[in-house]
Amino acid sequence: MPADLDPERLLAAYAAGIFPMADETEAIQWLAPDPRAIIELDDFKVSRSLRAVARRGEFTMTIDRAFEETMAACANRAAGTWISGEIAAAYARLHRAGFGHSVEVWQGEELVGGLYGVSIGGAFFGESMFHRVSDASKVALAHLVQRMRDRGMVLLDVQFMTDHLRSVGASEIPKHVYERRLYDAVRMRDTFTDEVPRIFFDDQHDSE
Repeated sequence: MPADLDPERLLAAYAAGIFPMADETEAIQWLAPDPRAIIELDDFKVSRSLRAVARRGEFTMTIDRAFEETMAACANRAAGTWISGEIAAAYARLHRAGFGHSVEVWQGEELVGGLYGVSIGGAFFGESMFHRVSDASKVALAHLVQRMRDRGMVLLDVQFMTDHLRSVGASEIPKHVYERRLYDAVRMRDTFTDEVPRIFFDDQHDSE
């Protein structure tokens, strides 16, 4: 697949289980991991300490208030980021089209954590998260999981397993199992936001 990051091609790639990342030269690589890391929504683990943080009420949560700022913070958290300028511009276009979303965590007016990703139908594809204070990214992920549960979504794709994701209940499934679940999920009505996305997935595979 050519490194064409227009919204239609990106959405078709995600719906087929493929996503882009930039390498150290900022060349675009298209990936489809096997196995695939996901978080089963009912298996998400909230620690006692995180529950205590939530009860203290020190954070304010928003959705899509600061998408590009959240993505920039994810890109700046470490050297050698895969979020190149080309990737950032592409996902900003997806956000404007109604498919790119962010969960932001605030202390007062300061953005202290968050995550961003892509939603299609009943699937959310988590791309990256960051924190500037302890637990802020965990709070963002917990908020995302609860929102997906509340809105009847069924698939939270986190791409690659990490120790942090495993600690909150992530698991790995074979590529062929992931693709079956993905096929069903992306054909659901998109309920992540109350707005209708302005580009619609072309259901080109239904005749196969």
